[in-house]
Amino acid sequence: MKAGVNIIFLLLGLISNQLIAQMNCVTSSYAQEKLKNNPALNNSINGIERFTRLVLENSSASRIESGVIKIPVVIHNLYHTPGEKISDAQVASQLELLNKCFRRKNADSVNTPAVFKGLAADCEIEFQLATSDPRKRATTGIIRKYTPVSKWIMDDKMKFSAEMGDDAWDSKSYLNIWVCNMEKFAGYASMVGGPEDVDGIVMGIAAFGGTNKTIVHETGHWLGLKHIWGDEYCGDDGVNDTPKQASYTTGCPTTIRVTCGNGPTGDMYNNYMDFTNDACMNLFTEGQKARMRALFVGGAVRNSLLSSKGLDAPLIFEAPLPDEDPKWLEPKMYPNPATTTVTLDLSYDIRWIGKTIFVTNLHGQSIMNVMITAKFQQIDISRLQPGLYFLAAKNDQGLSIKMKFVKL
Repeated sequence: MKAGVNIIFLLLGLISNQLIAQMNCVTSSYAQEKLKNNPALNNSINGIERFTRLVLENSSASRIESGVIKIPVVIHNLYHTPGEKISDAQVASQLELLNKCFRRKNADSVNTPAVFKGLAADCEIEFQLATSDPRKRATTGIIRKYTPVSKWIMDDKMKFSAEMGDDAWDSKSYLNIWVCNMEKFAGYASMVGGPEDVDGIVMGIAAFGGTNKTIVHETGHWLGLKHIWGDEYCGDDGVNDTPKQASYTTGCPTTIRVTCGNGPTGDMYNNYMDFTNDACMNLFTEGQKARMRALFVGGAVRNSLLSSKGLDAPLIFEAPLPDEDPKWLEPKMYPNPATTTVTLDLSYDIRWIGKTIFVTNLHGQSIMNVMITAKFQQIDISRLQPGLYFLAAKNDQGLSIKMKFVKL
């Protein structure tokens, strides 16, 4: 019987590892790739972990930074098409959610299971858009930059202007968040103690904004938290008050799931560092709070953020550059003049599909309407009288098309 039980647990372990491989958390994969064949980085990461454990073992009100920690944030939005430009409102909604989750002011905190409510923590960490850049110039904290790169992968190239991305601001003073079109992945965070020029969080555009909690999970990584299952079967996440669990959780369970001998309470699948649905995530624990805040004590890797000038009033005010798309991100029409058909090239932005083009004459009279059904929309003008005509359209994002053509 004992041998049979051992076989079952072995199979569970293999299945768990296969599932983890399939899920392939990008932050874990990123860390493994960076640490591979890099003894110096391994030593740095291990040293930070030893320091953090010493702080936690000797924690006292005087050692752990007290009060609310406020972190300046800069958003680097890299867009290839106009549809990838994120709005101020989108950024505001994401930071509002991030702050509510870290301060335990999220409305769904009431859904934390009763057995874990006593462990749930207000982390007393907040994130605010920078008001002053590294040169003490006024800033909105949001940089929008066109890039010829249509999709990014987990190689940090989006963090360098030389690679058509955008250079990080001083990571000792700012949390850098790059928002771009990611290949397959929702996002990933750099390792605590990794190179300063790549320090920060990368978010896929599709996973950024609104009620999406990916940013909460990745910020937990940026502040030194592991996945709650410790990235291995019944692993150790370095936090005393999170129960061991076999692997990550999917969906949103409604019953207790006991693994790794963690009964009767079971897995803490409502934790932000699990893989449950956004609607199911609603807590960090006191232990996770202590581990994150340990990074801010004197001598710790995130301590310099406490003296950042990123939220100070700026000393220099400059007229902002116009936020304009490159000229090639505009509709094109050909041939012009034309006799039978004109083609409207809207391939730069598929959001035009489904919208209506209005054709008017010199007197402003409506001549015809055409529904846009393709990126290269053909318009039959064979029945129009020779003369000058105007095309106009408007989409839900407030963008407009105003063009003219000559019918021969």
